[in-house]
Amino acid sequence: MEHQMESQRGKIASKDNLISESRTGSLGCIGWFIVIFSGIFSFLLFPFTIWFCLKIVQEYERAVIFRLGRITDRKPKGPGIFFILPCTDSFVKVDLRTVSFDIPPQEILTKDSVTVCVDGVVYFRVNDPIASVANVTNADFSTRLLAQTTLRNVLGTKNLAELLSDREGIAHSMQSNLDEATDNWGIKVERVEIKDVKLPVQLQRAMAAEAEAAREARAKVIAAEGEMNASRALKEASLVIAESPSALQLRYLQTLNTIAAE
Repeated sequence: MEHQMESQRGKIASKDNLISESRTGSLGCIGWFIVIFSGIFSFLLFPFTIWFCLKIVQEYERAVIFRLGRITDRKPKGPGIFFILPCTDSFVKVDLRTVSFDIPPQEILTKDSVTVCVDGVVYFRVNDPIASVANVTNADFSTRLLAQTTLRNVLGTKNLAELLSDREGIAHSMQSNLDEATDNWGIKVERVEIKDVKLPVQLQRAMAAEAEAAREARAKVIAAEGEMNASRALKEASLVIAESPSALQLRYLQTLNTIAAE
């Protein structure tokens, strides 16, 4: 547990160092000259440049600002209004809402050499907008590809019985692996679900035959137990009738009455 916490702190520290280096890097003399010139230009043409300086992001969005190619602040801007300098600043909008996507059906060979077709669904959101922009080209597409490979890797270590009976455990294992792998990308995997497991037709027939044979075996056992209980009841009845000859005569007359009615 301590080792996992230390590795997690190391990942966070390395990610913070990367962002800090990109943020605190010097713009240089030419860079500062361009920034100052852009500020003076915006001030002189204020009534017109205000439309280029004011930007708005929605409540569910954040803006990562780049000044001459470098990230300007440790935290993203938004929601609401923020200012940028024309010609020197650019920004990237990042959506913080939860995104869901279907994992395409994957043909997987299980641990006991059975080929199955499995698909699922993944829910994730951007947890760190700066890391999602600075550390990966396309966080959404990368997460989708990683989910497919993770599904194959996790299910390849399970046999067919575990795959059919322990879907919740497999989904939790996939979520943990995905969340750990996408942490440096600023992605938080919230939930993973296994949607469907498709078996080959021959395997379905074999499993159906096995289940039918098991049901027939249980039915035979139940019938045998019923016959055993009936024989015990008949034995007790014969002992009771043997103690009273008149009871035997009454039983004989009752049997004749039943036969006559049929």
